[in-house]
Amino acid sequence: MKAETHPKYHEITVVMTDGSQYKTRSTWGKPGDVMKLDIDPLSHPAWRGGTQKILEKGQLSKFEKRFGNFMGDKKEA
Repeated sequence: MKAETHPKYHEITVVMTDGSQYKTRSTWGKPGDVMKLDIDPLSHPAWRGGTQKILEKGQLSKFEKRFGNFMGDKKEA
């Protein structure tokens, strides 16, 4: 196996959106760096069960307008 092919793991601190933090090992950054998250399980609607927030933006209606209901009932044969 070639030497130096895998990145080095080191300890970093991850700061969640609510300010809580924890230490973990990662290949990101340098030893001792702090990663501040903009989106995490505390704030993202996919983890919070907040489909209303996603649908409020009209993403589903834009998709259906553009592509139709191709995943719906297959009445045509």
